[in-house]
Amino acid sequence: MIHENGPPEVLRYEDIPDPDCPEGCLLVDVEAISIEGGDLLARAGSPPPSVPHVVGYLAAGRVAEVGAGVEQFAVGDRVVTMNQAGSHASVRVAPAISAWRIPDGLDAAPAACVPVAFGTAQECLFTAANLASGQTALIHAGAGGVGMAAIQLAKQAGATVLSTASSDQKLERLQEFGVDHGINYATENFVERTRELTDGRGADVILDSIGGQNLVDSVAALAYRGTLVSVGVAGRSGSGIEARDLWMKNNALRGVFLGGALMNEYPRISAMIAELIERVARGELRVHIDRAFELAQAADAHAYIESRQAFGRVVMSP
Repeated sequence: MIHENGPPEVLRYEDIPDPDCPEGCLLVDVEAISIEGGDLLARAGSPPPSVPHVVGYLAAGRVAEVGAGVEQFAVGDRVVTMNQAGSHASVRVAPAISAWRIPDGLDAAPAACVPVAFGTAQECLFTAANLASGQTALIHAGAGGVGMAAIQLAKQAGATVLSTASSDQKLERLQEFGVDHGINYATENFVERTRELTDGRGADVILDSIGGQNLVDSVAALAYRGTLVSVGVAGRSGSGIEARDLWMKNNALRGVFLGGALMNEYPRISAMIAELIERVARGELRVHIDRAFELAQAADAHAYIESRQAFGRVVMSP
């Protein structure tokens, strides 16, 4: 929990009463927690609505109690749950409409990592950007959760996949997930390299979860009628993109926020996430977990992610 915003050290491991299970909700005994980028931002800079405040979007486990009006789940069901807060705990409550059944044979930890990362990647590539077979996709921050999901989805859709990462080692490891060409942003100019790899044409789709100057520079790496999708800021400052820079090649800039889509297009988004969980369970898509921490080590887990050492997902268990 946190009592104030700040660095990872503000996270405290303490006992508080279990949450109630109101109408339309599930109370879940947590088995695995997926740490999301939004969890870090909430801890660092979003004033808690009350204190103590338990941060965290995603957790998977078994249903311990079913609120009034919930018919699609029963006590004992294995589920992934998403809520604005409360995942960094041994017991959490979440609306039943933002819960998904875990297929038999799929462990809780990889299941917990699916909804936000894979759901966001799916929305960015195919709803916002209409990625098609034969096109080229540039995925920034390929070693992160959304990036690694997007690489797999783009490759399976028949695209040529370019990805940026901070080291040659990470880029080499990303090849097994579908990267055709890696770009080390620490040693290479990704705009120039993208144009070299596409014979000067640029990428049809660029997925940017970094923001700041990286988003601005990405416009220059777009192909004619390409689409740049902004899905995060990774703690960076605002991006001053000039509209005329998009005009020259008839480019498009789209923004994706999965939470807003879930609220406004619930039937489609909920079914899409359920299908992505099934695809992970069938082995068609992979969740790579870099490190697992105990919940008591939440501060260490957050610090590890912020160190940018992680390759894939970081999870916790109570």
